[in-house]
Amino acid sequence: MSFLEILVLLLIAGICGGLAQALCGYSRGGCLISIVIGFIGAFLGTWLARLAELPEMFAITIGDTTFPILWSIIGGALFAAIIGFITQRPSK
Repeated sequence: MSFLEILVLLLIAGICGGLAQALCGYSRGGCLISIVIGFIGAFLGTWLARLAELPEMFAITIGDTTFPILWSIIGGALFAAIIGFITQRPSK
């Protein structure tokens, strides 16, 4: 995997993580947190899709790596919602 392919994967994961955060209302952190949520969402969403025997939809292939866009957003939203429930902001 080349350096350019890694940068493209990080960009796609960041966009998916940002969309996932926007869907569930969790907005702590910046670009790095969005990238992490995008990658964790891809693993979580793909795992849930395989359990439910759902097809891999809207996947992007970069080099030898396939990144599932839809399952990354869904899994990232689930992950961000769980993190949002665990780390609730203190009331003022």
